[in-house]
Amino acid sequence: MSPRAGHAGHPAHTLAFVESPVQLLNVLEWAHLHGLRGAGQDSLPSLPSQVRRTVAGGPTPAGAELTVVVLSPTDPMTRGQLRRMADLARDEGYGVRWEEARGGTTAPFHTIGGLAGPLRRADRIVMGDPFSRYVQLLLTITRARDLVVVDDGTATMEFVAQLARGERLVRWHRKGGRPGPRDLLFAPVSSSARRRLTPSARRRVEVFSSMPMTEVPDGVTVTANDFAWTRARFGPPRITKTADMVGTSLVETGVVDGDRYLDAVRNLAKTHGATRYFAHRRESTDKLHRLAAETGLEIVRPDLPLELIARRGPIGRTILSFPSTVVHTLPLALTGTGVRVAVCDIDPTWLTDHASPRAQGFLSGVTGTARDVHRLAAVVA
Repeated sequence: MSPRAGHAGHPAHTLAFVESPVQLLNVLEWAHLHGLRGAGQDSLPSLPSQVRRTVAGGPTPAGAELTVVVLSPTDPMTRGQLRRMADLARDEGYGVRWEEARGGTTAPFHTIGGLAGPLRRADRIVMGDPFSRYVQLLLTITRARDLVVVDDGTATMEFVAQLARGERLVRWHRKGGRPGPRDLLFAPVSSSARRRLTPSARRRVEVFSSMPMTEVPDGVTVTANDFAWTRARFGPPRITKTADMVGTSLVETGVVDGDRYLDAVRNLAKTHGATRYFAHRRESTDKLHRLAAETGLEIVRPDLPLELIARRGPIGRTILSFPSTVVHTLPLALTGTGVRVAVCDIDPTWLTDHASPRAQGFLSGVTGTARDVHRLAAVVA
C-alpha cells in the first residue's frame, strides 16, 4: 500500500504516536519524505505559520493525511519541547491530539478508551517507541495493515536487532537484568506487540531511521532518514569560532558514574575550547548546576531537538559529544555547513556497577558505526 492509498479509493489516514520531541521530529521527516499532505497545503501554500496554525486547529484538520497523538510524559523539559514540536506539526497542516496519558491513575484508561475508535479506523500506525508499554497496548487494538517505526535514536538499532533475533523487546540499558514483577505482568502484551511488528502476509512493517542497521528482519523495509525536512525548513546556521558540547543522560540512566562524567566534561571542554553545554532533556538540575560551577560552561536547555537548534544556529564550528544518537543525526542535519562533529568514547572505568553487561559494547558500536564524525580517544577522567 502506498502512503496515499486507503480503503475503497479513499486517501489513507495515518495515526502517529509519539512520547518525545525527537520522535515527533522524525514523524515530520517521515511524512515529508512520503509526501503526506497537511490541511490546506494545496490551496494555502504561502500562508504564514501563525495563520496556518489557526487553519490547522482542532483534532484533525479537514484534508490532513496525518494525525499526531502526543502521549505526554510528566517531565517538564520534555513537555515543553513537545509543545514546540506540536506547533511545528500544526504549521505543516497536520492534526495534533495532545493526551495527558500519565496525568493520574485513571489517565491510561481514558487515553486508551478515547483512542480505540481512531486506532481501528487508521490505515497506518506510526510509532516512535516500540519499547513503550503504552504503544504496545495500543498495538493490540489497531487493525492497520501498515506499521511504521520512526527513529528514536540508539533504541531503534536495538529494536531492529531484537526483532531480527526473535528476542523480547527490552531497552539496551536494562538488558541483562532479571525481569521485574511489572515486566512479567506485561509480558503477554509485549509478546503480542513483537508479533504484530513482525512482517507477515497481512502486515507490512517499515523502519525509518538515520541509524545503521546491521541486522534487519526478513520483510522489514528500512528507509533512510536524511533530515531533508529539517534542512528545508531551517538554516543554514551561523557558525561560531568556538566548540559546543552535547550532554547525555547516561548518568541518569545509571550507566556512567556521575563524578567520572563531570571530570570527562571538564577535560574535554578545556582541551577543545568548548563554551556551551547543550543539556539533554533528561539531565538532572543538580548535575547541571554542578557542571556549570565546576567547568565554567554555559548550560543551555534547548527548547527543540538539537538537530533543529543546530540547524537554526548559531552553532560551534566543532560539536563534541559522547556516544549518542546525535553523532549519527547531526552530520546529516548539518550537511554542507562545515561543522565538525567529534565523539568521545566512554572509558570502561566510567561505568557503574549497575550498568548492563552489554553497555560498553553497545556504546562502542554507536560510536564506531557513525559516519562523517571525528573520533576522539576517551579522555582521562
